[in-house]
Amino acid sequence: MAFPELDHVLSRSARTLTYRVGELVHVCAMYLGIAVLVTIAACVVVPSMRAQFNQLYTGLVQTLRPEAVKYDAYSQAVWPAEQQDTPEDGESLTADEQRQAVSAYQGFMRNLRASVAGQPVAGVSPAQIQALRSYLARKYKIAHSVAGALIHTAFIVGKEKNLDPQLILAVIAIESRYNPYAESHVGAQGLMQVMTKVHKEKFDIYMEGTLAVLSPEANIRVGAQILSDCIRRRGSLEGGLACYVGATGPSDGGYGAKVLSERRRIALASGIPVRAR
Repeated sequence: MAFPELDHVLSRSARTLTYRVGELVHVCAMYLGIAVLVTIAACVVVPSMRAQFNQLYTGLVQTLRPEAVKYDAYSQAVWPAEQQDTPEDGESLTADEQRQAVSAYQGFMRNLRASVAGQPVAGVSPAQIQALRSYLARKYKIAHSVAGALIHTAFIVGKEKNLDPQLILAVIAIESRYNPYAESHVGAQGLMQVMTKVHKEKFDIYMEGTLAVLSPEANIRVGAQILSDCIRRRGSLEGGLACYVGATGPSDGGYGAKVLSERRRIALASGIPVRAR
């Protein structure tokens, strides 16, 4: 027995279902096409944007980088000096080439490694170095490893400049209290408060130029050279200290007495005898 109405309803439901499924397939295909187009566009555009960003970043870094810094100071400090290019026999370096070849942080990094490794200081016992390092670290609130590196630097530079290393350490204490980024109201900077405007040429050997004044090792080297020149010019330690602080009259405002008192305290704490200079 046939049911025409039922067949009609079923036929209409089938057509409706087929339409819905077709519509769903159409929508899915449309979104899939959009996704494919977005993916293709991203593959084309993103590398280009990345390259543009890299170019922008490089340009910004080059713009903000100080003129004297031609190479990466960190890489120069990390790689040993033996691996750096050296001139052939008979060749000499220009000032710019010297600046490019020597980083102001290379020596201090070497002394810091020596401090961490517990390497000895010539002419001084390990117990004396440990006592001196503890005194500086405790009083001036600096890391023990950094105190050791500064001690290594002071003894190396003191030997080169014929200065008492503990005198150098005392000058640092009075000038900056061991803050390598200290700056006075007249522009003196670093551990030994060096005036770069006056002693600009003394930083020519460093690739960082006068920015090397903020390097502990470079600042100590230049400061010790200035102090040595002052002592030689004035003919005495007291006169040299007055010259170093910039005193032109008979009084240095008590600066020399402060430095010498601190040197005595350092010597008492370390047990290292005070030298004549």
